[in-house]
Amino acid sequence: MISKTISKRGAIAAKTALRSDMDLFFEASGDLWDAKSNPDGKLPLNMAENNLSWEKLQEEMETVLKNNSIPDWVSNYTSPAGAPEFLESVSSYMNRYLCRFPVNSSELFAAAGCTAILELMAWVLCDEMDVAVIPAPSYPVYTQDINNKAKVERFDLVNHHEIDQLGNKEILSLDKLEETKSQLEKEGKRFKLLLLTNPDNPTGRIFTNGELDNISNWCIKNEIHLVVNEIYALSLIDTSHPLIANDYSYQLTFKSFSELMHLKESPYLHLIYGLSKDLGSSGFRVGIFHTKNELVLKALMNLNGPHMVSNLTQWLFSKILLNHDFLDSYITTNQKKLSRSYLTVVKTLKELNLPYIPARGSLFSWFDLGELLERNTKELETELWMSLYKEEGVLLTPADGFGHSKFGQFRLVHTYLQEEALVEAMKRIKRFVLKRRR
Repeated sequence: MISKTISKRGAIAAKTALRSDMDLFFEASGDLWDAKSNPDGKLPLNMAENNLSWEKLQEEMETVLKNNSIPDWVSNYTSPAGAPEFLESVSSYMNRYLCRFPVNSSELFAAAGCTAILELMAWVLCDEMDVAVIPAPSYPVYTQDINNKAKVERFDLVNHHEIDQLGNKEILSLDKLEETKSQLEKEGKRFKLLLLTNPDNPTGRIFTNGELDNISNWCIKNEIHLVVNEIYALSLIDTSHPLIANDYSYQLTFKSFSELMHLKESPYLHLIYGLSKDLGSSGFRVGIFHTKNELVLKALMNLNGPHMVSNLTQWLFSKILLNHDFLDSYITTNQKKLSRSYLTVVKTLKELNLPYIPARGSLFSWFDLGELLERNTKELETELWMSLYKEEGVLLTPADGFGHSKFGQFRLVHTYLQEEALVEAMKRIKRFVLKRRR
């Protein structure tokens, strides 16, 4: 009888979890490890949050609130794209730290987090059952972001099986794009959107400017929308550290896709950014979309009523994003902490001789526990993931949904816990692997 009280699409939503590890995450978060008070507690390493520098941002926010009166416009409706004052501050921030050349605030659009941006973007750029191609492995929840409402199909473009097959080759070749386009067309499907994450989630790899140049030219030629998600743009690793320097055959500096957008002036090129990761502020829900396509901006504005960023959040960040002294210090400190936490993880992976992809940015380590599987199956992979949690209390991101072909590879978020807890988590992972090997 209860099923009759809900629509068919509501029933689908009721049984489609946002992510398979959500309940376990909250369970682990309610029983967090503490060296003194809870030495047998849990260690969640699955949620893509950066908690390393919150105290520094918190202090700055409290200073802003203490020293400034909240303006009257905060209590009123503002532009669906974002308050002009806020978009100007975002423009200034992006120009100084991300793009390094003028990005006009009129080319920006704000929504309540990058999840909202992705959902709206898929709705505006694609029609129902169009296909969005994403290089694998990639963020699992992209599937729900583009499909729950927009009904856009995800296609995982797989170009390697073993981690060591990647080496230093390009992340995505034009040959693979052509092959994928032909395959989809034979199936009667339309390749409408290419979604890249740079730095990548989960591998932490970075696309070179040359790669993005070639890919963007191919997309423009084929009238396919290219969206580059740069939500980890300032979350960069110090790859010169002696422990990991030999992991990289060449040094690579991150360069924002916005420069190519500026040069090409194409309606098919778009950029996503947000404050969740680089500024460790996931709970404030601030996502940014940058495009030269005026029609896309108009469509997004007309759909954004339910997804607008609160005015108080916009005002607060408009002050913070213009404080360059604070941001210079924050970004430098955060990158040092980020590098240190990544080194803590890699040190153990090296000791265990576990394959991993050397990250240049993001909040993750992507490594391979496939040797612990008797067979390359999803069922055994899930069993291994749960065994690590049940036996050691360490919760990794489940591999299901990343789209890769080799089972036993997992994502570890090294920025959710503070250093002492992360060290404990790596001790437990080491103990688990050595026990399984024996």
